[in-house]
Amino acid sequence: MTTPMNPHTPVPGASTGAPDARPPLVTRPLMLRFVSIIGASGSFYLLLSVVPLYATASGGGGMAAGLATGALMLATVCGELAAPRLVARYGYRLALTAGLILLGAPALALTAFQGMAWIVVVCLVRGVGFAITVVAGGGLTASLIHPARRGEALAVVGVVSGVPSLVALPLGVWLAGHAGYGPVSVAAGVVALAAIAAVPGLPDRELTSGRSVGVVAGFRTGALTRPAVVFATTALAAGIIVTFLPLAVPSARGGIVAVALFVQPAASTIARCVAGRHGDRHGPARLVLPGLLTSAAGMLITSFTDNAVAVVVGTVLFGIGFGLTQNSTLTLMYARVPTAGYNTVSAMWNFAYDAGMGIGALGFGALAGRTDYPLAFVLTAALMLTAVAPAWRDRPALGADSAS
Repeated sequence: MTTPMNPHTPVPGASTGAPDARPPLVTRPLMLRFVSIIGASGSFYLLLSVVPLYATASGGGGMAAGLATGALMLATVCGELAAPRLVARYGYRLALTAGLILLGAPALALTAFQGMAWIVVVCLVRGVGFAITVVAGGGLTASLIHPARRGEALAVVGVVSGVPSLVALPLGVWLAGHAGYGPVSVAAGVVALAAIAAVPGLPDRELTSGRSVGVVAGFRTGALTRPAVVFATTALAAGIIVTFLPLAVPSARGGIVAVALFVQPAASTIARCVAGRHGDRHGPARLVLPGLLTSAAGMLITSFTDNAVAVVVGTVLFGIGFGLTQNSTLTLMYARVPTAGYNTVSAMWNFAYDAGMGIGALGFGALAGRTDYPLAFVLTAALMLTAVAPAWRDRPALGADSAS
């Protein structure tokens, strides 16, 4: 299947008065889109670890913390499946505005009432809001990128969305400890709501080509589900590392955990940039299988949890594989649908991300309770290799990144 293009976008290689001129990587609309990305990501991650702490401090204990995070992720996953229909009916601007309001307004009111029921309601509403922003925003972002530079541009988008998570996650916990839960909740609300100012400058509906692809149809299409399954497998391992590495490494080596949890996303970000540039020149399908195998190798090495060097090397290796898989699967999925299917691809990819991380954390917890952490890491690496089959199925399409 060939890559569709906006009819108003210059075709790569066409005469533009400058031979071999490449389209710009970042445009003004994409810069405005970055504002909403930073607003949504910053608001989400400011409270991601703070709300479980607040639920625990409110007298709910550890179960309350799990319930808060579970409600947030459940609402996010469900919202991601419903968001494409909302975007198709109301357009990008209204959907993004609604998502930012649902993400920001409940944050302002988090501490206004007491009780676990109220915390769960806030988490559910914010999860839906975040889902709408990532799905609507993902489809819009893809429509603002020239197909000839899709991989590179998506890598830049990944950096823009990743930096707020690196900053906001620890900042939220620090603010809660030094200023209280109220101020950090207000900050999270303001960050999301302020980003609405950039939405009117974004396109409402892009000219689309081809037949619209619904979410159900997308999950029935092997060319889309195969990369999504591969990415979900690596996301599963990412959820395990973030959640359980601090518990698996002996407490005497706590500093190693901090190093590992920093170098892993850093390696992922660098790998996404490399993958984007390579994919635009040689095709993203070439990187799906290597990314998966590198991620699995990283998990296997990380299983030596009593060895500081192994933990750092393993998480770096996993980060590289995860970054390669992130960029290559998303770029490949966008290339396999007409522009009318971008919102569906965004929904499927984000669903694979969030569902994979959630299932990984839950399943690993149950598995580690029956074995031990090192063996559980080894078994996770083996489980990841089951995704070699769908990754290998796409391998013959290296030249054109096409699939049946």
